[in-house]
Amino acid sequence: MSASFRPDIQGLRALAVGGVVAYHFGLTALPGGFAGVDIFFVISGWLISTHLMREITETGRLDLWRFYARRARRLLPAALFVILVTLAAGYFILSPREQALYSRGAMYASAYAINLWLLRWSFDYFAADALSNPFIHFWSLSVEEQFYLVWPALLLLAAWLRPGKHMAIAVIGAAGLASFAACLWLTSAAPAWAFYFSPLRAWEFAAGGLATLAPATLWRNRLEQFIVSRKRRTAPALCPDAIADGKPFHAFPGIARWLRAVQGWLGLALIAAAYLALSEDLPFPGWYALLPVAGTVLVLLSGAGEEDDSETVSPARWQALAPASLLSLPPLQWIGALSYSLYLWHWPVIVYAGMLVPDLTVAQRLGCGALALALSFLTYHLIENPARRGGWPIAGARAFRFAAIPVRKPFHTFPGIALAPALALTGAGVAVAYANAHLATRNIDPAQRGIEQAAEQPSIARARDANCLLDFHTVKPKPCVFGPADAAHTIVLFGDSHADHWSTPLVAAARRNDTKVVTYLKSSCRASRLSTFNAVLKRDYTECDAWREQAIADIIRRKPRLVVISEFSIGNLTRDLPAAGRKAETARWQAGLRSTLQAFSKAGVETAVIRDTPIGDSFADSCVARALWWRKAPSRCDTPRTEAANDKAAAAERAVVKSVPDTLYVDLTDRFCGPTQCHVFIGGKLAFRDRHHLATAFAETLEGPLEKALF
Repeated sequence: MSASFRPDIQGLRALAVGGVVAYHFGLTALPGGFAGVDIFFVISGWLISTHLMREITETGRLDLWRFYARRARRLLPAALFVILVTLAAGYFILSPREQALYSRGAMYASAYAINLWLLRWSFDYFAADALSNPFIHFWSLSVEEQFYLVWPALLLLAAWLRPGKHMAIAVIGAAGLASFAACLWLTSAAPAWAFYFSPLRAWEFAAGGLATLAPATLWRNRLEQFIVSRKRRTAPALCPDAIADGKPFHAFPGIARWLRAVQGWLGLALIAAAYLALSEDLPFPGWYALLPVAGTVLVLLSGAGEEDDSETVSPARWQALAPASLLSLPPLQWIGALSYSLYLWHWPVIVYAGMLVPDLTVAQRLGCGALALALSFLTYHLIENPARRGGWPIAGARAFRFAAIPVRKPFHTFPGIALAPALALTGAGVAVAYANAHLATRNIDPAQRGIEQAAEQPSIARARDANCLLDFHTVKPKPCVFGPADAAHTIVLFGDSHADHWSTPLVAAARRNDTKVVTYLKSSCRASRLSTFNAVLKRDYTECDAWREQAIADIIRRKPRLVVISEFSIGNLTRDLPAAGRKAETARWQAGLRSTLQAFSKAGVETAVIRDTPIGDSFADSCVARALWWRKAPSRCDTPRTEAANDKAAAAERAVVKSVPDTLYVDLTDRFCGPTQCHVFIGGKLAFRDRHHLATAFAETLEGPLEKALF
């Protein structure tokens, strides 16, 4: 064990990976466990800055090839092994279409660039479909590797400008402030960029770097001075001498150790607050990331500079006070040692388990945790540790060490032979993932292709113009007209994406009845006058409220024969709330729906409300495709009616409709559900393209029932 080894940092690693695993395994008591990744970022900034600054200070230069070779030896072998095993297991678990998609993700994960791939698709880390991506957790490792590429150059720049810590602090501080400011702005403007883009996470690494560069005892000495000055005024007899032999405040022995203990426990309290108070509904990282970042910095500082403290407090007493006494516990040290392998393994284990058993019990989740730990233990002892302590690729770095990069001298050209093994491993991972994607594409048979096409086919409204279903930010309504301009009648379709999927059968039925259809549709925006929280924007959906009022006024001016409303059911939205919260939210929604219906009724416009579709436990397209790949019946993807149909919410909705004149209630639930089950594959067709949106090909079959109900 290195003389510089700090058990408290190992314990911090355990807390970090424990939070992430708890969050991913569904431990609702720690809704902010995902902030464990931020703890890792700060630790990396601390350790890497410490090592690089020590080398620059002692030698006046920085051997970049040796540095990168050590990083590759530390991270690549275990990561590549997990990627390959995950790909192999995916052949038996994922559908061919999923294999092809996620193999491309594995290619980017092998090259430590998957965060950029996720950015390309604006992939939401907190979205429900993230549960199907077995490589999404590699985003943080990609951010960290990209940090390793840039950070040494930044420290070299600071040393070239002026050797010493002061210039390094200035350069890193400026970079960190710029990164933090951009992160704050984009957390609301472009959340995916703020979350995944490494320059916008650089401030977290910078926080760790600044903490190790700043004198560890600086602020504690200032605090000591304040405390002693107060004591001198209140109890001068206890302060005979203030400063002696260059060491401050001997009249108060051991005060630095006490202050460090307070500092460390405060840091742990901030980390605990992050785990308990943060959630996926808050805009993250942004301001909220300061909780785990500041907490980690305080814990790291509390364990630094102990050699400068007075020795007048007994070590045993200090150990009882310091947070290191908690972080040094053997279980935390063991998990901390396994933290990298555990982080690699835990996510594919829980993803694949959730696909095989959609409703995992607590016992099954604990079993998955035990499996992840066992795999981590084996990977650590058989791959990670031997690679880190073995001769590759650092041997190459020593054998082919040309000229290191001297401070204040131009950069030399290096052949990069030291990194040949690392490049070979990376290339092997990319090549295997590419070959796996090609093989998976060849395994997509006509049935699988049909499922894919059914899920991707847009509604008739979105096929005409994607902007017929407005995005989150647009406020001005965009009516889209379907049918002849001189049609005898006009029907308006009004609501969110759950109204959009009815556009396909409604336009077809209207065409047969000399009626044109005008759509007023906005993503995630109900027709009911109900202010809601937008999970993507991470704030109140004010754009929806403004759009809705303009749309209602515009519709009334049109004087249509009928307004057809459909929206994401409040029962779907509140299914996970406790009974009291569900009751209050349902009452609020009923009032909002009644207000909208009454606005049309008072204007003499008739209204029809279509009961919302059921919501399944799984994504229908992926689940059915997997069932076909496993040679199983698609019915394994069905959901019990008691869970999917929201019959109680429908009864509350029906009661509101009956209370408003000139309003019709249309219930087609029996087209999806039998007495006990709601189906995802009906009449040889995929009924839903995800958990609750109708697949367009199946929606076409509902033209007759909808025509009968409305015409």
